[in-house]
Amino acid sequence: MPVSNERLPQPPVATRRTAPRCSTCSRRFLCMPTDLSARELAQVDDIVGATRAIRRGGRLFSANDRFENVYKVRTGSLKAVLMHREGVEQITSFFVAGETVGLDGLSVDRHACDAIALEDSSVCVIPFAALEKICLGIRAMQRYLHRAMSGEIVRESALVMMLGTMSAEQRVAAFLLNLSDRVGGRGYPREELELRMTREEIGSYLGLKLETVSRMLSKFTRDGLIQARAKRVRIVDREGLSKI
Repeated sequence: MPVSNERLPQPPVATRRTAPRCSTCSRRFLCMPTDLSARELAQVDDIVGATRAIRRGGRLFSANDRFENVYKVRTGSLKAVLMHREGVEQITSFFVAGETVGLDGLSVDRHACDAIALEDSSVCVIPFAALEKICLGIRAMQRYLHRAMSGEIVRESALVMMLGTMSAEQRVAAFLLNLSDRVGGRGYPREELELRMTREEIGSYLGLKLETVSRMLSKFTRDGLIQARAKRVRIVDREGLSKI
């Protein structure tokens, strides 16, 4: 009997209602429309199947796993990784708190990449079939889902443009500014970045060598654009960085 190559998804390490309900969660402004009624919030409460904790380096799902759920990052951050036949890792996305992970599986009902935690993280597990159903009755949720899917397309297009047309200096500057905007949009100081990814991982995402990423960060520091210390980066001159 042939053996299937499909990898089984890891079981969640937490069960339903180990986290606050969406309606009472202090982070809900990151994850859903802010104008839902109490009745609509109760409906959303009912579809969040579980919360799941992932240790640093652990997989949320793997390439070729069946697509069943999407995930909202509650805490921490993750990366999306494609593995080439030669075993080379290509990072295609980073996800921070409030962002949606797993939409890559929507087109063919299987995930195209591995989702790996950059640090100890937690996610809310949302069965996609239930999400689709609730979107039929709550227009705000439907629009929110469409925006999430559109955001994926925009990010991929931006990455293609970055890799195809930008210099190394421009790529690193664009990466810092993009991450800053995403962090700032979630209520944190956008000038203060805690880079949970390594320089090598940034290089994988930007199509650059580790040494090039380090050299660009050092140059930005000398030019007074940023202050960098270990994983902490402070944007000092945002306008100057954006003009590169």
